[in-house]
This record gives sequence, structure tokens and C-alpha cells, in this order.
Amino acid sequence: MRDFGTVAESLTKLGHGDKVRQTLNWALLHYMKANHVTLCIDKAGNTFSAPAKRSIDALPWLLHSLVVSEYKLRPMEIAFLNERLKNYAKTYLYPESGDLRRKIRYAELRDAVNYDRSAYAITLIARLSVCAKSLGLTFPFDVHVYQKILNEKYWNGRFFKADRSTNAWSSECGLMPFHLGIIDDSEKAASTFDYLRETGYEKLYPLEYCKDQEKFHFRFGMGKFLMPNYTGTSIWTWHGTFYLHSLKKFKRAEYAEEYAKFSQLIERHKTYPELINEDGSWYNAPLYRADPGMVWAALFLAL
Repeated sequence: MRDFGTVAESLTKLGHGDKVRQTLNWALLHYMKANHVTLCIDKAGNTFSAPAKRSIDALPWLLHSLVVSEYKLRPMEIAFLNERLKNYAKTYLYPESGDLRRKIRYAELRDAVNYDRSAYAITLIARLSVCAKSLGLTFPFDVHVYQKILNEKYWNGRFFKADRSTNAWSSECGLMPFHLGIIDDSEKAASTFDYLRETGYEKLYPLEYCKDQEKFHFRFGMGKFLMPNYTGTSIWTWHGTFYLHSLKKFKRAEYAEEYAKFSQLIERHKTYPELINEDGSWYNAPLYRADPGMVWAALFLAL
């Protein structure tokens, strides 16, 4: 759901809206059968989340996909989604403030790390609020709640830091508030892009994940021994395209240069890779080898 959600708008703009809506219809049927919205559905229709038992971003990306593809919800789907929204708020959020609860574990985009309430998670809850309102669904907290949380608890003067405990950059946390339009502050965007250039995050290709991985707590089996540098200075093409979209949105001068570098990455490997090493070579660890031909390519084509 996460991978699909990030490309649903791009696929729709590229003329595949009918296929996006068919996919969402198929997913909703299996979600309703399971009475849950999970991160994954296999070919047989079995639902599950990984690497944790539950996901903070599956429901937000589902609603996002419904909105950007202009999916027409049926009464049964509306009732199901309202029930899941009620359960989501009860599970993850404090009822008085709407803020994310402390010390709960769930799957999110940077699946190798356990965060203390990541900026990515807050951004996705904000997007959930926006989409619920757009779809006529019921969610108890307004997007302004999460914009305030991001600005007051995550903005460190240069960029949106990874979480409440770590004053460090992590690409999904620093970029997603701008990419999803939750934060539309041109000065904050400029500060963020300046930071990335000054610190060389896009020195070879857009965009390295994080230069301070020692500051984070990794999940068992996903750390430096079996999956070294999996979400460190490795270059994740996902974030590269989020970055390009944000540069274009805010009319940054370096957009053309970074677009050309990303094109060179694709031409070098003759596919759209999932992630590569800092030197541009294919990522290959004892327990994990990066995938080719990612559906994320839609994000690049939509530019």
C-alpha cells in the first residue's frame, strides 16, 4: 500500500487512472474481508504488515490513493473506512490532542528503524486528515493540528528532524512534509534544500538517506552487520524522486541539474533501481539485494 500510494497520483497523471482505481477496488475488497487495512496484500488476497504487526501509514496512503485517483466510494466502503478511521485514532493518537502516542511500535517507510514518533508518521496522519475530509469521511482531528506539531516539535531551524529524540536528517522525514503539501512554507523549503546541497546529500545522485545512522535504533536483523548501510548513505531512488518533485514545486534553480543526474543513474543501471551504494554501485548485502524495475519509476516519469 505504501509503494502503491506514493505512485498512485503519478500513475493517474500518466493515463493509468483506470488501473489505479481497479487496483484500489481489489484492495478494498480484501481489506473489508479482513476487516483491517494492512501494508501488504499477497496475490491470493491475504493481508499482512511487515516488518511490524501493524502499519502507521497503510490507511493514510490508501485514502491518499482514493483522492488522487478520484475513486468513487460505495456505501459499504464508506462505512468500512469510517470504522477503520475510528480504530486508527483510538490505536495511535491521544484523544485530547490528536498527537501520536509514545512507545508504540509499527511499520513505516524507514522500516529498518524504530523511531520516537517520526516526522514522516506525523505527516502521513496530516495527509490522512486532509483526505478523510475530501472523501466525506469522519476523522476527529484537523490538518492544522499536525502542521503545528511539525513546526513546533520537528523544525530545528534548518530542516524537519527525524523524530522527537534525534536531531538528525532522515530523507523521508525531511522531504515528505513538502512532497505531500502539508507544509507549504517556501522559506523552510529553501532552508532544507540548502542544507542538502551544503552537506552533499545529492553529490553523486539524488538522494542519500542519512549521514548519521549511528544516531538511530535499528530493528533486529536490519542493522550494520546483516544489512550494512541499508538506510545510511545509500542512495534511495524513492527519495530522489520526492526530492525532484519538491525542487520543481518550489522552482529551485538546481532542479534541472538534479534531474539530469537522476537520468544518468537510470541510464547507468538500465533500469529503475530500488537503492544503490554511495558510489553508485548496486546494493547487495548478505540478507538483501536491491530490486530492479521499481514501480517508483512513475514518480520520475510524472515530472
